[in-house]
This record gives sequence, C-alpha cells and structure tokens, in this order.
Amino acid sequence: MTDSFGGSKPLRPATLLVHGGGVRTPFGETSEALFLTQGYVFASMEACAARFAGEEPGFVYSRYGNPTVAMFEGRMALLEGAEAARATATGMAAVTASVMSQVRAGDHVVAARALFGACRYIVEDHLPRYGVASTLVDGDDLDQWRAAVRLETKVFFLESPTNPCLDVYDIAAIAKIAHDAGAILVVDNVFATPMLQKPLTLGADLVVYSATKHIDGGGRCLGGVILGAKALVEGDLQQFLRQTGPALSPFNAWVLLKALETLAIRVERQTKSAARIADFLSEQPAVAFVRYPGRADHPHADIARRQMSGGGTLVAFEIVGGKPAAFAFGRALKLIKISSNLGDAKSLITHPATTTHHRLPPEARAALGVSEGLVRLSVGLEDEEDLIDDLKAALDALQRQDIAAE
Repeated sequence: MTDSFGGSKPLRPATLLVHGGGVRTPFGETSEALFLTQGYVFASMEACAARFAGEEPGFVYSRYGNPTVAMFEGRMALLEGAEAARATATGMAAVTASVMSQVRAGDHVVAARALFGACRYIVEDHLPRYGVASTLVDGDDLDQWRAAVRLETKVFFLESPTNPCLDVYDIAAIAKIAHDAGAILVVDNVFATPMLQKPLTLGADLVVYSATKHIDGGGRCLGGVILGAKALVEGDLQQFLRQTGPALSPFNAWVLLKALETLAIRVERQTKSAARIADFLSEQPAVAFVRYPGRADHPHADIARRQMSGGGTLVAFEIVGGKPAAFAFGRALKLIKISSNLGDAKSLITHPATTTHHRLPPEARAALGVSEGLVRLSVGLEDEEDLIDDLKAALDALQRQDIAAE
C-alpha cells in the first residue's frame, strides 16, 4: 500500500484531517479501505515467526493492529503533533490504559478533583484496588499539586476544560511540577478537541480523547485514542493494550476516519455558536451564572486565552430554582435534546448532578460546583438563532411559571 499524498511542505490541520495517515491498496480506492478482518495470512511459518517477533513489519492480529485502525491512529498523530497514537474501543478505555499502564503496586497518582464521573472512579476507586494510591487536588491550585507529590508519584492526570463546569487549568505549569517530580502528565483533552488546544506542546506527555464525542460528531460509534511520544506509546502502554484487549473495531475506525474530514469546520461552527449562546444566556434573569472559557468573566479566562485558540463547543449554566427548575427547563426545550453525550451535530443538554456525576455524594458535587440547577449544553450545528429561540422560549416559560416544576 502507498501513501495517499506526498510532498515535503508541512500540511495544515484542515488538510491533514482529509488526507493524513491515509494509505491506498493497489485498487486505488478514493475512500479509505475498511479491513474487516481478525487475522492475517503469512507466506510461511518463518515469516509468521518473524512478524510476531517484530523482526518483519506488518500486522499479525487485529487485537494488536489493523490497517484501518492504523490509518485512524496515523491521522490523529499528525493532527495532534504526536510521534505515535494507539486507538481504543472507548474513551474510558483510553483513560484507563493511559494511567494503568504507567503504574505498579506501591505507586501514586495525583489527579485534579474535577473529573468526569467515570474518570474519577478510575482514580479514586479502581487504582487503590491494585495498590496504587491516589490524591485529588483542586486543579487550579498549583501549590496543591506540589504538596501532593510523593517519592512514589508516577502520574499526574487532569482534564481541561473540565466536565461539566469548564474549569481551565494551566497545563504548562502542572506539567513542570510533574516532570520535576519524575512523573508524567496525562491530559484528557476531549472538551477542547485537538482543534482548540495542543497539550503536548504545553508539556503533557500523553493526551487522551473519547473519539465518541467531537471526533465522531454524529452520535454513531464509540472510540478512544491515546497520543504521545513514541517511547511512551510503544512501551508499557502498547503492551497493556495488546494483552488486555480494548481494541477499536475497524468499522468504528473507518467511521471516525470519515468524520475527521469535517472536524475542523464542525468545531469552528459549533464554537462560534457556543460563544453567541453563552452571551445570550448571561443576560437572562432565570440564569444564575454562565461558565464559558471564551468569556472574559470565566475565572480562568487568562489561562484559556493563553492555551486555547477558542472557547469550545460547551456552555455550563445554572438555572435559578435548582433541580425542579432545571428539569422543567429541560422539558420545555423543543429543539435541543436531552442526552449525556456531547460533541454531536445535534445540540444536547444534560443535568450533571443526576447523570455524569450522580455517583458522587452531594458534598463532593458541591465542592466541584455541580449544583442542582447546573446544566451542560453541547452546542451542535443547528442555526444559532434557532437554538437561541429554543432556549429563550424555555426560559421565558420558567419566568412566567407556565411550567409545573417537579
């Protein structure tokens, strides 16, 4: 197979999203080929042995690697500016593998307190079962990161912007603390997308994505990806993935490859709409506050301007009246759909306290700012005026008390 493009001049992100990592078979297909195969045929026992020993290039088994999956990994690596990438079946498989592969019993992990519920489960509940201690810190407090370090600290983990309150952390400063301690920094970059933030350039060692979100962008399939230096990705991480088996389906890899072709224009459009919607919501009497990284009133606005090229596609805001009002508001929406997913072409809204963060006790949710009235809006590709009309109608109904709260 041969590369689908050539030339010595570096290609820009939008072009890489269409052509990056692509290979063609002798048939010369325009679209990337879909290789739905479990195994591979070898010319001889000797060739098979050489392939398994790593002495001869090529695929040996689709749990280890697959041509379609490899194209997705290659395209993501080019986009992220990473030396290597490995795809996984889900975003949580990417998070789990990126952390678990780097630690052993007796090691220690430091993580930001504000995490997606499942990520926090991995750090708080899962790792200690295998003798790996963990410490949670306020992600915006650099002194807490420093104070949490132990001799056995091996991994720092954070997401920025955070789910669901959209806090933005100083990745470069936290990376320096990690490296000074001899640890690596893993960053979940799913909310920013690879279009708006480049954690590797800020000092992160591994970057993880739930490809289920913006990368797919159409609510079709699950996937994840881990990116970083070749030594890290092809070392313990690759061994962990091969032996535990969270392999990405070749079909899902093909869907994600096609979706990447439109990622740049989707994120640009969604970010523009999200900024406009955040401004609209900030003026509504039924909204207690709005959190959007692109606004000057965001508590980490300076950091966001420094390390992000846009405010992102998500807006968090609190409905006055707590959970009853938030639920009533959700019922009144006609165009925006209720779903815990995000990054979709369709605008989606969720109530984090009863969905993504429901397993946390009330006091832990309160410490994170996940109030009973907080909702998280993932802005889609609809016309922004239609979205604003939908939000306005639901908020006006709340103000008129035309909706009976639960």
